[in-house]
Amino acid sequence: MTLFSIIFALLLEQWRPTGNRNQAILLFASYADALERYFNTGVGRHGVAAWIAAVFPLLLLTGAIYYFLLGLSPLLAWAWNVVVLYFTMSFRQFNHLFAGINRALKNGDLPQARELLRQWRGTPADELSSEMIARVAIELGLVHSHRYVFGVIVCFALLPGPLGAVLYRLAELLSERWGSRPEEEFGAFGQFAAKAFKAIDWLPARLTAVSFAIAGNFEDAIYCWRAQAASWANHTQGIILASGAGALGIRLGDSLQEASSVHYRPELGVGEEADMDFLQSATGLIWRTLVLWLTLLLLLGIASWAG
Repeated sequence: MTLFSIIFALLLEQWRPTGNRNQAILLFASYADALERYFNTGVGRHGVAAWIAAVFPLLLLTGAIYYFLLGLSPLLAWAWNVVVLYFTMSFRQFNHLFAGINRALKNGDLPQARELLRQWRGTPADELSSEMIARVAIELGLVHSHRYVFGVIVCFALLPGPLGAVLYRLAELLSERWGSRPEEEFGAFGQFAAKAFKAIDWLPARLTAVSFAIAGNFEDAIYCWRAQAASWANHTQGIILASGAGALGIRLGDSLQEASSVHYRPELGVGEEADMDFLQSATGLIWRTLVLWLTLLLLLGIASWAG
């Protein structure tokens, strides 16, 4: 059931992508904002209470629907899994933006590439060169594929029904919405959201990094992971990016020209400097990793059935 739920959810998203107007996510964002306004007093324990109030009711509702449908028919429970995965994964959006940036750079349309990167990244890209755009796009692609595909798959496979997928997506959203805010009043309130997602993402991030290594250059990926990941500000992202850069044989990170100043970042990876020629290689790495995971789930399913 796990494998076919994932495959059908991916196919459904390819046919009818949710994009930026994912109604389930938008509703939860509004709910999270209402909780923040009610609970945020700058006290850490209120952040814990808000996180529990945001996550647990939806987990209980999702689980209750799943087990109710399972009692009626396994096929209905499977359909519910597909629906939940459809709203918690986002592979089509990554493919669309990545392919658009690649096409724009190959056509020499730098303004269009900058605009697509701005839409994806959420920050201006007017001062980035084509090489910088390609480098940032590869970084976003690696992180996005983990957070919106592989991380969801790991949690979905580990927890019963669709509970894992819902837990991972809600924790990720709250970490972004509460735990990554620069405002002083969010400091104590958002700490638990950031720590909770870091704990939930500990295993999925490392499984994604290992999968990148298997699907690419294994020795370089493991070396970069061990030697360079800790230098990145976000250690979990550092693991994903260092492993992905090593697997591709390219260098990511390094300085960026932003807002009339230079933003210095640690260098990740080994080999050649990332440019537009490696965008297709990054896409291939992510697709090979997805096929690897689906194959593994198939083998596990066969072993479980045979047992």
